[in-house]
Amino acid sequence: MNNTYPKLHNATWPGVVGKGDEEPFISLDQMIELTAKAEVDGRKFDGVDLFISEPHVSIDSTDDQLKTLADQLNSYNLVAGSIVAPVWSETGGGSAMGSSADRQQFLTQVRKACKIGGKLRALGVRPYGIVRIDSASDVKSWSKDPDGNTKLIAQTFKEAAIIAADHGEKLAAEGEICWGGLHSWKWMLRTLELADAGDTLGFQADLAHSMLYLLGYNAEEHRLLPKDFDWEDRETFTAAYTEMTNALRPYIIDFHVAQNDGTVKGQGSHDKTGKHCLADDPNGKLDIPWAAGFWLKENGQPRKNIRHICWDGCMFPNETLNQQQTWNTILGAMISVQDAHGWTE
Repeated sequence: MNNTYPKLHNATWPGVVGKGDEEPFISLDQMIELTAKAEVDGRKFDGVDLFISEPHVSIDSTDDQLKTLADQLNSYNLVAGSIVAPVWSETGGGSAMGSSADRQQFLTQVRKACKIGGKLRALGVRPYGIVRIDSASDVKSWSKDPDGNTKLIAQTFKEAAIIAADHGEKLAAEGEICWGGLHSWKWMLRTLELADAGDTLGFQADLAHSMLYLLGYNAEEHRLLPKDFDWEDRETFTAAYTEMTNALRPYIIDFHVAQNDGTVKGQGSHDKTGKHCLADDPNGKLDIPWAAGFWLKENGQPRKNIRHICWDGCMFPNETLNQQQTWNTILGAMISVQDAHGWTE
């Protein structure tokens, strides 16, 4: 019998992130349709994770607009899971380590996203999922005062967690090398520890992004793999990966399946971060189901607080994203993780 948990989701934001300059956006309608059409041996995606920002889902969506979205998802037999709060200044938010006004704008966007999350739950199309945040701060600016800025970010996150709890939501901070205070595994831990928000604030692990933590991008002092690392050296890689995942796994509440070739990439207005590769990319450095197990299992047992997992593949060319086979291949990788580390209820 196939495992039925964690449920399998596709991210819709690859149609937005890194787009708009070099390439046009891909609409939410098209991302949903591509997700719904994907199929591998009769198995399909269970849902989508949503980007709560134009041109997909407005942070100021009306009840009627959300009802239309819920009806659309129902028509494809999909649900919504985790949602991304648009906390960045260009979308009406502000830096989590910025001025009082910046931080209030950050919190306002979190509050609005939590309300949308609750409305989608009430509409019956969001049975699980978190609200994703980051620091909305670049590493260069953060580096001017690492300790002081990390304390500010943590305080903003703590206040955001109070808002989330009031709405029945949880927040997950995205571990990605482009976000100040979240850009290395040790700084990520420090931020979470300082926020001290209990189980209302956790960590979002992405296989592609977290792997870059091992290489010390933007935080050489926290590198776990040697500079001349040979990717064929599985023993050294496993030791480093075990150290990182043991440190961060207690905080994980949201998980992204992804692939990475060990390099970084930026596109459009997006800062350089872990380069997502296709699931079957021959240059990919990760054995996807093997690496996922470090995050999704504890003492050999599945972490059942992770009710769904999501594929994240930002900054692929539109030509690739518009091919149905792309999503069939991705679904196959997702199924391999579910089969290896899931459970049935």
